[in-house]
Amino acid sequence: MTIEEGSYVLLYHSPQKTWLVEVNSGKKFHTHLGVLEIGEAVGLEYGSHLVSSKGKKIVLLEPLIYDFVMKSERLTQIVYPKDLAFIGIRGGLTSGSRVLEVGTGSGGLTTYIASIVRPSGHVYTFDVNPQFSAIAKKNIRKANLSNFVTFYDHTRFDEANCGAVDIVVVDIGDPWTMIEKTYESLRPSGTLLAICPTMNQLEKMASTLTDFGFVFVDSMELLMRTIEARTGKTRPAMRMIGHTTYLIFGRKAQHGRSDEALQ
Repeated sequence: MTIEEGSYVLLYHSPQKTWLVEVNSGKKFHTHLGVLEIGEAVGLEYGSHLVSSKGKKIVLLEPLIYDFVMKSERLTQIVYPKDLAFIGIRGGLTSGSRVLEVGTGSGGLTTYIASIVRPSGHVYTFDVNPQFSAIAKKNIRKANLSNFVTFYDHTRFDEANCGAVDIVVVDIGDPWTMIEKTYESLRPSGTLLAICPTMNQLEKMASTLTDFGFVFVDSMELLMRTIEARTGKTRPAMRMIGHTTYLIFGRKAQHGRSDEALQ
C-alpha cells in the first residue's frame, strides 16, 4: 500500500523507539536519531524506510489500531490493550454492533470499539467534559473512524436518541448510576460492562447489576507479562503490566427488573 499525503505512518527504529506522525510534503521530524524528511515518504510503500540526518534507518509501518490507541493524545488514563481485547470478545463486540459508551475520556476505548463495529455498526459516546471530547474527536479522526462515532454531552443524556444498542460500556467513577439510565436502550440479552479501577466500585456495580435483573454477572482482572525472547537467554521481563482496572460484565435478561429491585 502506498503512503499518501496526509497519511499516518508509524516510524520504527526499535520496540522502544517508535513515533506516530502525519506525512506532509516538506515536513521534517526531529528526534535524537537525527532529522527525518517525512515528506519523502509520500509515494513509498509501507514497510520501506527513510534514513535520518545521522544515518539511522527508520522503517515506515502502516499504523494498527493498537498504535493509534497507545499513541493517542490524552488528558485521562486510557484502557490498556490487554483489557480492550477481552472487552471485545466477552462483550460480544462485532462488525455491525451498536454501542453506547458512557465516559469517552481520551477516546482510546472508543477508537478500539469503532474499529471493530465498522462499517455498519456505530458508537454513541457521552462525556461531561467538553475538553475530553475535543481530544477524543482528534484521536478518532487520526484513526479515520469519525464516520462511526457520534459524540454527545453527558449532561444531555436523556435527549440523545441512540435506539436499541447491543452493548453498553460505562467508564466513569460511579458506573452503577448509569444502569437505570441505559437499561431501556440495551436490547434483551445485550451486554453491559464497566471499567472499575477500585474494589469498592466493583462491589457496588456487581450488586446493582444483580438488583436490576442482569445475569451472567462476572468480573476479572487481567495481568500481562512480556517475555524477553533471545537465543539461549529467554526469560520473563523484570517488569510487567499489573493492575490497570477491574472489568465487570452482565447480560440483560428478557424478564427485566423485578418489582423488588425497584423498591
